[in-house]
Parts: sequence; structure tokens; C-alpha cells
Amino acid sequence: MTTSEPSAMLPSERRAKVIELLRRRGTVRVHDLADELEVSAITVRRDITLLAEQGLVRRVRGGATVTAAVADDALAHSASHGYSASHPAESNGSAASVAERRLPGERPGQPTVGLVVPSLDYYWPDVIKGVREAAAEADVRIVLRGATYEAADERRQLTRLVEAVGVDGLLVAPTTTGDEGEALMRWLRSVDVPVVLIERTPTDSYHGAVESVVSDHARGAAMAVRHLAELGHRRIGLSTTAKSPTSPHVRRGWREACAELGLPVDGVPDVHTVDRPDAEWPAALDALLDACVESGTTALVVHSDPEAISLVERCQERGIRVPEDLALVTYDDEVAELSDPPLTAIRPPKAAVGRAAVTLLAERLNDPDPHRPAHRIVIEPRLIVRSSS
Repeated sequence: MTTSEPSAMLPSERRAKVIELLRRRGTVRVHDLADELEVSAITVRRDITLLAEQGLVRRVRGGATVTAAVADDALAHSASHGYSASHPAESNGSAASVAERRLPGERPGQPTVGLVVPSLDYYWPDVIKGVREAAAEADVRIVLRGATYEAADERRQLTRLVEAVGVDGLLVAPTTTGDEGEALMRWLRSVDVPVVLIERTPTDSYHGAVESVVSDHARGAAMAVRHLAELGHRRIGLSTTAKSPTSPHVRRGWREACAELGLPVDGVPDVHTVDRPDAEWPAALDALLDACVESGTTALVVHSDPEAISLVERCQERGIRVPEDLALVTYDDEVAELSDPPLTAIRPPKAAVGRAAVTLLAERLNDPDPHRPAHRIVIEPRLIVRSSS
């Protein structure tokens, strides 16, 4: 396959050729068209987008099919006058009707990228901010969808973006575990657009299929342990929320840092708790504090801010002084500084992750080389020292 754009074929000629191929074959996949026309897949997708706006073709998953009602007229016109998708009034309908079919804010030829995140309320707004900043610089249009940490919901949102919107690429923070998560990852591997995972790492089975940008949560947890150890703490416990995808990475970093520093992990609290809104949270909170007192634990790393703030409140109710009796470092730094006392925190590079994800996807869209290696970007968090330690 030749991946460079041939200079002999003008865009108008190439789009006429797309219509001709679709008319002869019915439905054709994007990559088959790219191979035959000797152009990149993103070029074909942009051509299909422009042709679909004019009602000449219809997007289908992974490709396109010609619109029978106008195919003959379009071919006749392209043969006699030279078809140009940049002049909608010469093809099917007026310029106004084409503008009505175009998505709001979309410009002809501008890549459209779908963004699916599990929450629009906590953690993810800063990631979205980074995405928006980088998208503006790269001239990429973003279509945002919020999911619910459920693989089935994520699959539904992603399918709509690929099949109905016809996006050129996907940025997604998917569920990767369990049967549904595994099925979702297989689906992401199969889609005909480039995919970049945000704050998720594909399992070994899917390396090479998708790219990723993540915070180094394990290193962030290790920063918290080292900070507390430098202050003289020798028994440092850990509390994470059971349902969070971040928790396993935080736990791994805590364990590795404790091992490196010769600190015990047995005999100190190492707990998965329910989320703070859960009805069982008050009991879990008291059990955690009881374990700290009984084991002589003098410091805790807590994921995430709401749980850490609630822990401070319960410490005050029980007469446990922070940081004199129990030092705390929270993980996320969404609202940590608003606690009393303000919480020392590990701050993941959320906006930087969003910016890097867009940059990585834009590079993939602009690189026609099908053998471009998969990229994995890991960005380091920061330690923000406040009064709780």
C-alpha cells in the first residue's frame, strides 16, 4: 500500500471516485477505499463526511454506502462538470440545506473526535478542560458524552459517536475490567477509527490496538509515602475506595514505596472502603480509625478527597488531632484545600492528560503510516503540601 497522497488526483476527482466505487460495490470500508485511492484513512473519512453532508453517501459502521436517489445524478454531474464537494449548491440541495445537516460548529474537513468520560462532575472537568485547550490548538472538534462507570453505557455512547455522528477518532476512559469491560475493549480494538484511552491502560491482550495517556498514580502514591516517611512516620496506612479504577494503582505505589523504605504493610490499615455517600460509610470510617489507634498507625494515604475530608471531621469528633495524632495525605486534590485543616494532596496532572490525549490522537490522524507504533504516555503527579501532614 502506498500511504502518501497522490498529487495527480485532485480532491474533487477523488470524491467522484469514491462515489463511483460506492455505486458499483454498494458498501465499502474506509480502509479499502484508502488502499484503492492510495490515501490515508483520515482523508477518506473527511471525504465521506463532506459527501454525506450533501446527501450523496450515507455513513455506515467502518465505511459508507451510496445514496441511491442521487448517485446517478452525482456521477453524471461529476463526469460533465468536475465534482467538487466544496460547492454544495452544485450537487444535492442548496448551501443552506447542507449547513443544516452539518453538526453545530463543524467546518468542512475539520476532524471530529468523540470524548466519553465516566463523570462530568468529579475529577474529569479538568481533564475535559485540557482536551478543549488542545483541541482548539489542533483545530479538532470535540463531541462530549458523559457515561456512568458502566461498560454497557459506555458502549452505547461510543457506538452512537462512531455510527451516527461518524467521528474521526475517539478519546475514552472506558471500563476495562470484568466480562463487559473486556468485551468493550475488544470492540474498541475493532472500530475503524483511532482510539486513545484516557487514564486507562489496555490489558496486555490489546497492546498495539489502542493508545493511552495516564497519570502515574503509583508514583503519586509513592510520593505521599516518601513525604510522610521524611516527616518521621514509620507506620503509614492506606484507604482506597473499592470501586475506583485508580485504587489498584495507588495501592501498588503505596506497597512499593513502603517496601523500598523498609516500612511495614502488614499490621497497618490497608482497606478498601465504600464511597462516602454509601450508607455503610460511617461504620467503615470508625473501623478505619479504630484500626489506626490499635496498630499505632500515625499516618494515612486516603483516596479520595471526599473520604479524606469526612475522615478529618470524624477525627475531630473523636478527639484525634490532625496532624499531631494522625497525618493525612489525600489523593486527587479536587477540594482538599477546603478542608479544615487543609489537606496535603497528590494532584494528578488532569489537564495535562487531556491535552496529551488530543495531541496523540491528532498525530495519529495526521500520520498516514499504518505501521506507526502505539504510544503510551505517562505523566507524573505533584505533591501539594498543606497543614494535614
